[in-house]
Amino acid sequence: MVHGTHNALNDSRNATIKISINGKLFNREDAKISVFDSGYLVGDGVWEALRLHDGILVFLDDHFNRLWQAAATIGMQLPFSKSELEISVHKVLEANNMTTDVHVRIMVTRGIKKTPSQDPRLTISGPNVVIIPEHKKASKESKEKGITLFTSTIRRGSPDYLDPKLNCHSKLHEVQALVQAIEAGADEALMLDVNGFVSTCNATNFFMIRDNEVWTSTGQYCMNGITRAKVIEVCKQNNIVCHQKNFSLYDVYGADEAFVTGTFGGLTPVTKIDGRVIGKGNYGEITRHLSALYEQLIHSEIEKQK
Repeated sequence: MVHGTHNALNDSRNATIKISINGKLFNREDAKISVFDSGYLVGDGVWEALRLHDGILVFLDDHFNRLWQAAATIGMQLPFSKSELEISVHKVLEANNMTTDVHVRIMVTRGIKKTPSQDPRLTISGPNVVIIPEHKKASKESKEKGITLFTSTIRRGSPDYLDPKLNCHSKLHEVQALVQAIEAGADEALMLDVNGFVSTCNATNFFMIRDNEVWTSTGQYCMNGITRAKVIEVCKQNNIVCHQKNFSLYDVYGADEAFVTGTFGGLTPVTKIDGRVIGKGNYGEITRHLSALYEQLIHSEIEKQK
């Protein structure tokens, strides 16, 4: 069984979900897109992932702001507004009778190409928009167990050639890092920045705890994680010292606790890195406390939206 931060409880309803492609609904087995799509051909697209809790798309503004920023970064004009996209997402959710514990993936590619090429001028359609909603609830057992990391030789890139903050379809370097980790017997990969400092993981952001203080990277070379930002926010709100700083594996191996953050899993404890046990090798008290504060923030957001 695959173990990692995206472990979800099995849900048979996902076999019959309806998926939106450019506003039209398709059954899962019929949801297809052209081989001339720019995302398929050259990874030319951006994406976003949302969580639906109690009928509310949590932190929607943050996610949409990130999507629009990503589109602007790659020079792609979105032919719809944020409110129009929100309506589209809710239509898909309603068609699937979904109300809570749902993960929504939005993928926007530049469109259909005239011929296989990276040249955006050879795009002959508007952007393709795919919305995939799934019933996905994180496995509590997996969270209690925690995950193990392996430090990959694949580095997080510099902002001047592929900014790590960009949620783009070009994920091959992250896949390479994860492959290394899996082959080393770990669940996921820890990635360093171009200067050798700890940056992020292949699909999540990394935090460690030393002497009751929370450490995470500067943010210069890591993913623009919304959950990461929310954890930093709850630390400030609750007078928990949180440093955004450069630190190395030297610091990590002596940490008291470590965890990773992501939209789906929230906070997931890290028990081992490169074969070294972190702290007591379990779901630490401070990580649990931060996870509870993050859940409270989600509930506050739900109440505010309602």
